[in-house]
Amino acid sequence: MTSFSSVLNLDEISATVDYIRTMFMQGSTPELIYHTPENGWDDHERYRYAFPFASGEIPLDTAWENLTPEQRHGKQLFMHSCISCHDRGRVTNEGAIWELRALSYPRKHYTHTRPMDGLTGASPYALHDKPPEVESLTANERRGEQLYQQNCAFCHAADGTARNWIGSFLEPRPRNLTGQQLAGMDNSRLKDVIMDGIEGTSMPAWRHVLDAGQIEDILDYIQRVFRQADKTDKP
Repeated sequence: MTSFSSVLNLDEISATVDYIRTMFMQGSTPELIYHTPENGWDDHERYRYAFPFASGEIPLDTAWENLTPEQRHGKQLFMHSCISCHDRGRVTNEGAIWELRALSYPRKHYTHTRPMDGLTGASPYALHDKPPEVESLTANERRGEQLYQQNCAFCHAADGTARNWIGSFLEPRPRNLTGQQLAGMDNSRLKDVIMDGIEGTSMPAWRHVLDAGQIEDILDYIQRVFRQADKTDKP
């Protein structure tokens, strides 16, 4: 988050803050609230322990020893899963300005699960937000499909190419999971990446959100659908 003091005056900044608080933090219109099922965020309550750090209720740089066990869990969850989009939340010591990276977020009402308006639906990104139709998935792969589409498709696209709206504008780009893109990465390494994330990227650590069994199901789905889909499967 760079400084806007050279772009907006104090009155304009105050007006922007008032608008954000009224429309997105205190508003009564669910479609304007980002973390909702309507905008592709099912079960956002699983991040509830991190909410105080996202809202600024607890400064992110509060010493670990000064936090309760529940707050320590929330801070860890925020650091691994939320910080990519929420930046530092609130801190008592701002420190150095973070390195800027090219990044674009979607307009309001955007969802990676279905077109919400004519422009989104007609965009070249919409093609990649359609999940592959694959027959005869095992029970594990079917669970992995649901988990992938709910959690991973937001950045990696429903078809695994990372060529959807979000994936195309993140820097560095999310990994394309299809074809030969993962040829040099075995399942053990891929599991570690999913569990621990990748430092310096928007890839968070999912070990704090998904359990080991769920991550294994996602691996099974990626392996079957994106890495070695059977020729008899329907595209």
